[in-house]
Amino acid sequence: MSFSTPFGSAGRPAAPRRGPSGRQRRGRISPLGITVVALVVLMILVVVASEVVTRYAWFDQLGFAQVLRTRWIVQGILFVAGALLFAIPLFLSLRFAHARRPVFAPVTREDEALEQFRTAVEPLRRGITILAPIVIGSFAGLAASRSWENVLLFLNAQDFGAVDPQFGFDVGFFVFTLPVVELMLSLARYAALIALVGGLIGHFVYGGVAWRQEKGLDVTRSARRHLGILAVVYLVILGLSHWVERYGLLTSVHDRFEGASYTDVHAILPAKTILAIAAVIVAAMFVLWIVRGDWRIPAIGAGLMLLSTLAVGFAYPALIEQFRVEPNARALERPYIERNIDATRTAFGLDDVEVIDYAAQTDATPGTLRADADATAQIRLLDPAIVSPTFGQREANRRYWGFDDILSVDRYTIDGTLQDTVIGVRELSPSKLDLNNQSWVNQHITYTHGFGVAAAYGNRRNADGEPAFIESGVPGQGALGTFEERVYFGRTSPDYSIVGAPEGATPEEFDYQSGTDENSEGTQRTNTFSGDGGPSIGNPIMRFLYAVKFRDPNIVISDYVNDKSQILYDRDPRQRVNAVAPFLSLDSGMYPAVVDGRLVWVVDGYTSTDRYPYAQSVDLDAAVEDSQTNPGDSAGSRVRDTNYLRNGVKATVDAYDGSVKLYAWDTDDPILKAWQQAFPGSIQDTPEISGDLMSHLRYPEDLFKSQRTLLAKYHVTNPDEFFGQQDFWQIPVDPTRAPTENGAGAEPTRKKQPPYYLSMQMPGQDSPRFSLSSSYTPADGQDVLSGFLAVDSETGDQAGNPAKSYGQLKLLNLPASNPVNGPGQVQATFNSDSNVSRALNLLKSGNSEVINGNLLTLPMGGGLLYVQPVYLQSSAAGGGAQYPLLQMVLVSFGDKIGFAPTLDEALDQVFGGDSGANAGDAGIQAEGEAGTAEGAGTDTSGQPAATGDAQTRLDQALADMQQAETDAQEALNAGDWTAYGEAQARLQDALRRALAANEELGGSSPSDGGGG
Repeated sequence: MSFSTPFGSAGRPAAPRRGPSGRQRRGRISPLGITVVALVVLMILVVVASEVVTRYAWFDQLGFAQVLRTRWIVQGILFVAGALLFAIPLFLSLRFAHARRPVFAPVTREDEALEQFRTAVEPLRRGITILAPIVIGSFAGLAASRSWENVLLFLNAQDFGAVDPQFGFDVGFFVFTLPVVELMLSLARYAALIALVGGLIGHFVYGGVAWRQEKGLDVTRSARRHLGILAVVYLVILGLSHWVERYGLLTSVHDRFEGASYTDVHAILPAKTILAIAAVIVAAMFVLWIVRGDWRIPAIGAGLMLLSTLAVGFAYPALIEQFRVEPNARALERPYIERNIDATRTAFGLDDVEVIDYAAQTDATPGTLRADADATAQIRLLDPAIVSPTFGQREANRRYWGFDDILSVDRYTIDGTLQDTVIGVRELSPSKLDLNNQSWVNQHITYTHGFGVAAAYGNRRNADGEPAFIESGVPGQGALGTFEERVYFGRTSPDYSIVGAPEGATPEEFDYQSGTDENSEGTQRTNTFSGDGGPSIGNPIMRFLYAVKFRDPNIVISDYVNDKSQILYDRDPRQRVNAVAPFLSLDSGMYPAVVDGRLVWVVDGYTSTDRYPYAQSVDLDAAVEDSQTNPGDSAGSRVRDTNYLRNGVKATVDAYDGSVKLYAWDTDDPILKAWQQAFPGSIQDTPEISGDLMSHLRYPEDLFKSQRTLLAKYHVTNPDEFFGQQDFWQIPVDPTRAPTENGAGAEPTRKKQPPYYLSMQMPGQDSPRFSLSSSYTPADGQDVLSGFLAVDSETGDQAGNPAKSYGQLKLLNLPASNPVNGPGQVQATFNSDSNVSRALNLLKSGNSEVINGNLLTLPMGGGLLYVQPVYLQSSAAGGGAQYPLLQMVLVSFGDKIGFAPTLDEALDQVFGGDSGANAGDAGIQAEGEAGTAEGAGTDTSGQPAATGDAQTRLDQALADMQQAETDAQEALNAGDWTAYGEAQARLQDALRRALAANEELGGSSPSDGGGG
């Protein structure tokens, strides 16, 4: 009897079929097919080259080519190592299964069916043997290459100088070493498993492993040795993994805290040790199987491993948790909660928080603020989240410029005094220009940059309610001096611009146009970029590569591109910092500063890890979200979760040439030291920070938000009280923002109140300091103030040497026995107070709407002072331009409320006619009233103001307000700023007369907050 097999009668491979000529038939590819394939390959190579070459050119121009090279080299090595680690064992396993295949004749129907299957797959064997390892290895290589940061940190590991409380290892082991050890074990374990599975499939296909009715499982000696060795390797690696997993327990997550709990230490940790030993024992059983060939031995071993996992890994810890821990949780978890508290406060820089018991005074007596005169003068009235439209109306000047929606708060020395300042950059606004629908020349050659900044006093306003600018105009004039004003790099810069030209060439870039309004026919100024801001595209090859990159042939064919041309792209400052320092998480915000004759963007960079033993992790997206910050806008440039955070780097991006500088800030941070060692020269030392730049650095907002989130719980340092959770706090919602609708049936949500930058004087400080502050209310929902947190954000002006008090956190702990209203209750009191509501109704009586500004909380006068600016703007129904003007100020101290056109007046109302200090807007009243007093004087048309009873005077004042608003809008539309200012002054005068008459009709001031 003979059998037909794919291997011939003697097990040799059957000869391939031949054609009539006797030659083996081969598929032929036509010349057209070859051409198409070649063109496709060429196109792919060109696209890849355009990305690689242009990316390197971008980094090289910035001076950070070393960062890119190091990253590429490490990623390349990891890719190759990961790919080979998976591909080679799988390839050898498949080859071995085929090479050691048994040769036999099929006897049963099952054998015949299997033989037919083998015959069918034989033509695919070679391809599968090669392609499967390549594909799987490629995926493994990509996965390994994503861990390049962990590998670089491992290679440049540092000591933290602190040990974990369980194993006694330096924290650096968990941060730098453990992630790479886990990576190596994970890759090795899966590589062994895939090789084992591949070998098992191969032996099954080629007969090395079979199930026979008469014998059961039938495994050839070669297959047994092959699979047994792979199983032993896998089990040994599994045992090592279980052993290493013991260290990961120190960052495990529980309901009340993170880190190893009682159950982790007394049940899961021993269980991991037992499982590690069990894996080695089972591996020995597989060695025995290799020798003896009894398949029941590995079966028993596998059952033992499974039983150990279920009993020791799951059942035992669950029993300990249920019957040992739950009835005694407070006592048993106490030492582990204490570990968590200590580690968390250390990991987030909270171990030096100065806690001050603050029994806030509530009696508003005359002269209360006399000791806080300097701080009172610095109270910020201008709300950077509201006045951007006003800046735009007054200072954008043209339809092609605009300001960010939320401006920045900084401080500048004005007339020898350090002054809080609200500042915004006049950036090119492609959306206002509708630039995408204009010609290619306009998009990429003509409109390339914005121009300068506008800055205003934070603590005062003009008589008409507009900001009191300290820097304004194009070109800029004011207190900031001379600096390079052109803004080629900003938040809204075009995707790319082509700039630069030979000396003497005609400038093609629009710079600015003289004149102050849309209807002026002023002279158009042009400019040629003269800096080093982007890669050169002076040669044809680079032009072609960039044309491919941007899918734009005009880069090649345009006559505007010359041998001196540069291409500016990736122009968002945060994007640039994120590119050159991908190992940093970046703050969700950035701010401009005029420094050493340049306009720069300042970006704060963080070093972080989620491996700090016992520290509580923070969801940064949740922590940074508030009524002014959408975490989705910046999520791509920071880690999501971290349990260690340091402001490791201060970065600047020059608004003119885009140059990036990274300065080491937290020089004690081991993670920063590791990155400095990995990328030598990329991060400049702290002494390189100039005195001018130092004076504009500040405490980063996202770090403060993370700290305030944790301190809501971790101000409690007693483990028993922490377990009880009775004294936990929460961050209050922003009472000035309406709830966000979440769809039908869902509860509206309210965003948290943001922290505020302003100069203030905390208890224990001898003068006002530029600070960042936030308040707390009890977690149970009572709207009373339970705590107030502020950090000293003043860096000083000494080059390379931050002020010693910088970063000092002070926490005011308010006793429950003397409750002080929280922000929500204060806002509700403002809104419900009868005198205030009547006055606000007066403001709304014309074509106007009222906007409540930020509600500031200030520890002053031995108590807590609330200050809120009130803005007025034309309503949408009234037509015309809509931009807010500061018209009134609300103040609350204890149970007293003040409401007046100026903060100075409102404070005097609250404190019995004399607060004891002058606010920054003192004197505005006299300018605004322009000679009127007590209802006398003239009305808006220059005629004597109405006299007689209060109602008659109120009616006349309301009519004057309406006329002044109309005149102001007409002047604005005509671009007549002189007439506009006069109309605003008349509006202020009419408003004061209306309030005075209304007060006679409706009650006296100040209000006691009782609503009547």
